[in-house]
Amino acid sequence: MATKIKLTRPELKRQRDRLTRYQRFLPMLKLKQQQLQMTLREAARHRAEVQSELDAAKRAFRKYEAVLADPAGLPLRQWAEPAEVRTSRFNVAGVSLPAFEEAVFPPAEYSLFGTPAWVDRALEDLRGLSRFQARLNVLDEAYRLLSRELNRIVQRVNLFEKVKIPESRNAIRVIRIKLGDEMTAGVGRAKIAKSKLAQSATSDDNEPDDDTESGVETETA
Repeated sequence: MATKIKLTRPELKRQRDRLTRYQRFLPMLKLKQQQLQMTLREAARHRAEVQSELDAAKRAFRKYEAVLADPAGLPLRQWAEPAEVRTSRFNVAGVSLPAFEEAVFPPAEYSLFGTPAWVDRALEDLRGLSRFQARLNVLDEAYRLLSRELNRIVQRVNLFEKVKIPESRNAIRVIRIKLGDEMTAGVGRAKIAKSKLAQSATSDDNEPDDDTESGVETETA
């Protein structure tokens, strides 16, 4: 293991607590990963739809490209740029994501009678393009946030599954083996000590009494 562990009972408890904690958090992380993956797929589908609409709008707008070369002295492209893009926020699996609400454009002031008839439609179509692009930009930001969070969660899942949980399990195994060996050795030492005590007690019982031996010698004399 990368970190040296203490082969003690307190360390065994600590490793068991860590393993329990990892095993409790891992299913929640996997659930969040699934939610993010589903939301990311949905966001990708939505992005593709908006991109397709934007491309179609650009193709339709090409009929104005020639007349826009002479925009009757009007800043149409400037009026078609959003002055503000309003968004709201919503939460998916703990990630705050932006949602497109509307694009606010600057006022366009020009004479309806002194400008070509196509100006109104061209300005509206230009703003439509800008609106699609603003929606796409917001979706891109949401997709980026989702991707970043998903990568973070995948890394944590892999860390728990491939590193932390195996480390704790291995630590528990090593500590239990060490404690088991110590217990076995302790039992062996206890048996040896008990055997020695028993032998010592037997030897004491078999030794002759000094007073008896003296008595026998006196009587014989």
